[in-house]
Amino acid sequence: MISAKKSLGQNFLIDKNVIKKIINLTEIEKKNVVEIGPGRGELTEEILKRKPKSLIIIEKDENLFKELQKKYSKNKIIVIYNSDILKFNLEKIIDSESVIFGNLPYNISSQILIKILKFKKWLPNFTDLIFMFQKELGDKILGKFSSTNYGRLSIISNYRLKSLNKFLVSPNCFVPKPKVNSLVIHFQPKKEKLFKLKNLESLEKVTNILFSNKRKMINKNLKKILNTNDIKKIGELRLNLRPSEITPETYYKIAKIYEDK
Repeated sequence: MISAKKSLGQNFLIDKNVIKKIINLTEIEKKNVVEIGPGRGELTEEILKRKPKSLIIIEKDENLFKELQKKYSKNKIIVIYNSDILKFNLEKIIDSESVIFGNLPYNISSQILIKILKFKKWLPNFTDLIFMFQKELGDKILGKFSSTNYGRLSIISNYRLKSLNKFLVSPNCFVPKPKVNSLVIHFQPKKEKLFKLKNLESLEKVTNILFSNKRKMINKNLKKILNTNDIKKIGELRLNLRPSEITPETYYKIAKIYEDK
């Protein structure tokens, strides 16, 4: 049996109850399914039991890829890619009405999420996104305005995704055991937006500049992005506020004004 590689941040999920709980978050029968980082295929097996229309698997580890190829060589609904997900054109291969699963390596999980948030087509072809994160990161993704976890990641994630469900996963459910708890989050794409941005990079830049000094007032940093007339377009915004004291909607509005100037 292939052992986990620390360099790739691998922790194989082995708890069958947790695996079923993940799959039960959404209906996948006769749907197109994508699995990122299947590892040894524990989640893959449960997906196949639910009779999806198709299954695309993306695995970076060459040894695991070969094992999965051997295991599923006769299964015609499965396509397996040996690729680094951060370099892979995920958007291109996703069919309409797809469901995406991922027990993500902790070291690149936020980058994978941002990659998906930057899909050129929105609404995207997937209907559901079910990812497992390190709990600390998951809390930041879900961070509500005025909470301690509120910040750049929650503002950017909240712009394009809504969270439906979440649950904790103990380190005991993995081999090898990670040192921290994990958090499974079920997302769906948001349809309507109050401020329609052409490019998510605009929101990334705005939040990056304003959160570069989290404890300082936004006055100086806001002027790096917008001129005086543009700042007036924001409406009632006190410039003595700190970045964490500004609502997500205000950030979206600032990003929209920044794009249009």
